[in-house]
Amino acid sequence: MATPRYVAGNSITLLKNGADFFPALEAAIDAAQSEVHLETYIFADDSAGQRIAAALRRAAQRNVVVRIVIDGFGSRDLFPPEMADELLKSGVEVFIYRTEAFRFSLRRYRLRRMHRKIAMIDGHTAFVGGINIIDDVNTPHHTPPRYDYAVKLSGPLLQEVRPVVHRLWLMLSWTRVRTRMRGMFPSVPPAPPRGALLAALVIRDNLRHRDDIEEAYLDAIENAQHEIIVANAYFFPGLRFRRALVNAAARGVKVRLLLQGKVEYRWLHHATRALYGSLLAGGVEIIEYHKSFMHAKVAVIDDDWATVGSSNIDPFSFMLSREANVIVRDANFCAQLRHSLLAAIHDGAVPVELSEWKQRPFLERFEAWLAYGSARFILGTLGYPQK
Repeated sequence: MATPRYVAGNSITLLKNGADFFPALEAAIDAAQSEVHLETYIFADDSAGQRIAAALRRAAQRNVVVRIVIDGFGSRDLFPPEMADELLKSGVEVFIYRTEAFRFSLRRYRLRRMHRKIAMIDGHTAFVGGINIIDDVNTPHHTPPRYDYAVKLSGPLLQEVRPVVHRLWLMLSWTRVRTRMRGMFPSVPPAPPRGALLAALVIRDNLRHRDDIEEAYLDAIENAQHEIIVANAYFFPGLRFRRALVNAAARGVKVRLLLQGKVEYRWLHHATRALYGSLLAGGVEIIEYHKSFMHAKVAVIDDDWATVGSSNIDPFSFMLSREANVIVRDANFCAQLRHSLLAAIHDGAVPVELSEWKQRPFLERFEAWLAYGSARFILGTLGYPQK
């Protein structure tokens, strides 16, 4: 586990939902002069995807080196061959990470996904967060938009981001027999200071950074003094993480979890709810977000630690997928994210009360524990026991 490497002198802008994210990303791509790297779990052929694809094509036609990595599972029914062909014809280099050749295969490697969302432009602007390239207003039968965050950053932290995206592209290029390596990595000067924020990039991969994001969370939780707010769409942590939250509550820290209230993936939803009883009994507050689909993966701890990224708090993110989070140590940024989370709690969430939770029907409790037990069994069978 690598300790987060904090870098000073950064400018970091909090972006909420696609309304903030897509115009900023499109403008940055249109301003690119040497290279654009985009990594995303989902790239959909919809209004948002077409908008970003058009910007990528425009950049490639200006002789900017443009490379995108798209996960083969997350985008399997959303990124059609025709869209890939249009990008390739314009000079964009496209790599599908772990193409889904056998949809119903139970092979273990299928769980290792490229789940992070990073865009890096010219070594001086980057985007990191949880927002995929998909229209978050098109949420049939639910109130839009999908609730999510990303950050736009510039400054010396780019010197941490750039090698990460280059390393993945280089690794993937070795797997191709006929890789076109046009201007492999254009030379750009180091990013100068752009602000005053202290920040770190933390990633999870299957080599040197297996536990970095989880350990960063645990370190911050164990050192919390007065408040922890975690907003996470898919929350299924191991025993160590749950104990850290309960221990924090026991020493007087106000611990609040903002979790998905709407059922998106039924099995995981019920498995998560099996954890509610012990957390509520341990003094942890649970608030379910019902206004729209929630996709956020963020947290604010005290007034000087915040994270925005792609990592859920579940075995798939903590043990299997490639993920990326930015940690920011700045009171103003923390206050901004905290204010946004409190607004979401006030406007679109419902608290879960322990007394009411204990009175749930037997069938509902049975369904939750069945989902929890099967999740633990499947992960254990595949060689991924929860910590």
